[in-house]
Amino acid sequence: MEKEKGAIEFSLVIPAYNEADRIVPTLGKTTAYLQGRPFSSEVIVVSDGSTDNTRGVVERMGQRDGVRIRVIEYHPNRGKGYAVRTGMQEGSGNILMFMDADYAVPIQAMEDGLSLIRRGYDIAIGSRALAASRVLARQNVLRELSARIYTLIQNRYLGISFADTQCGFKLFTRRAARALFSRQRLSSVIFDPEILYLAEGLGFRIGEFPVVWRHVGNSRIQYDSLRKALFVFQELFRIKRLHKEASRNFPDV
Repeated sequence: MEKEKGAIEFSLVIPAYNEADRIVPTLGKTTAYLQGRPFSSEVIVVSDGSTDNTRGVVERMGQRDGVRIRVIEYHPNRGKGYAVRTGMQEGSGNILMFMDADYAVPIQAMEDGLSLIRRGYDIAIGSRALAASRVLARQNVLRELSARIYTLIQNRYLGISFADTQCGFKLFTRRAARALFSRQRLSSVIFDPEILYLAEGLGFRIGEFPVVWRHVGNSRIQYDSLRKALFVFQELFRIKRLHKEASRNFPDV
């Protein structure tokens, strides 16, 4: 990416729900890194119906040289998928990315994603399942087993083959982002496989890159009950129905 005066080349979206206690260090590390990159950037924090002071905390951070910080807030809480879609549609960069507010994956991992984009991929997704990835702090055994079972069912149902769709660290060309997030229908955390399902149907090239990932406790997204687990599968099985008219034969983008 060549730096162009007055233009935003890279947009980073961070969905946030009651993240006033964690967003400051995340933004501090992220903006410090972006300031050292040879292109202009913007960071868009989307406060998804937060009831704490997430918005005020972000606004008080002000701007950083070469990095524009924006915050969008709405009420009520609508889900991570809705927050990401809102931010990705607001972003003005030629390359757009989203990452989680808990900083489970350090911002430096974006370089491997950018490398894939430069090599002609439309989408680059961080994956904890690749051999070169490092998981520094794991989730509990039951949660990891549940995730594997879910992934097997998800891939078989959607006809995709990604070992890790839920890592919150993904990059898109502007063209891919505009085509995909305008078609996204799910507002929940299951939006990731929906986006990848749509991407394959539209013929976008998807590359995977390794990440260093650390499980962060006190997650704002908890699926620790039977009711919540059933909700995940209900959302998954909505994807093909929601896009039935397209029948995987999407119009050109």
